[in-house]
Amino acid sequence: MKLFYAPGACSIGIHVLLEEIGKPYESEVVNLREGAQFKPEFTSVNPKSKVPTLVRDDGTVMTEYPAIAYWLARTNPALKLLPDDFDGQARCLELTDYAVATIHMQGYSRIFRASNFSPTASDEDAVKAKGTDIVTKGFAVMDKALEGKQYLCGLFSFADTALFYTEFWSKRVGIALPANCAAHLERMLARPAVAATLKAEGLS
Repeated sequence: MKLFYAPGACSIGIHVLLEEIGKPYESEVVNLREGAQFKPEFTSVNPKSKVPTLVRDDGTVMTEYPAIAYWLARTNPALKLLPDDFDGQARCLELTDYAVATIHMQGYSRIFRASNFSPTASDEDAVKAKGTDIVTKGFAVMDKALEGKQYLCGLFSFADTALFYTEFWSKRVGIALPANCAAHLERMLARPAVAATLKAEGLS
């Protein structure tokens, strides 16, 4: 397998999953700041111009965070990265999608790229404020989901990697994590797979 990633981007969660699984894989940095995601070398692999992108052993390409995470979990059942029961699996996907589609794409995207949501530069502060509200509400929802648990689905699952990367970004933008999310972040940082990923991405 080969993971295309950008250091510190959402792909860090898939990077963590690959470390948790422990099977050999390659990795290649996509320099988003320099626009490498739009160059033919990468668009020939993923025309969506996004990370994470996973090239599987048979040469086929998997994209989109929830899909990659689900596939990795299902193809490595011994690691129990996904609950056994259908309801638990649905909840795991629900939480993953909320972290990716709402906290990240609706919230952080407004904070990181306000100009993409603003008709004029004068609107950017309001856009960032809206993004902060979305992220803050998102963490409140996740905080409740973590009540009485160390991990979102009870045991560690791929949903935790999605929440992790959004928590990891909170210091970058000055958003305080609620207590359960803060404890979850520290718990994730203590996992060897996370430490290995941070080191590999030059973030430790």
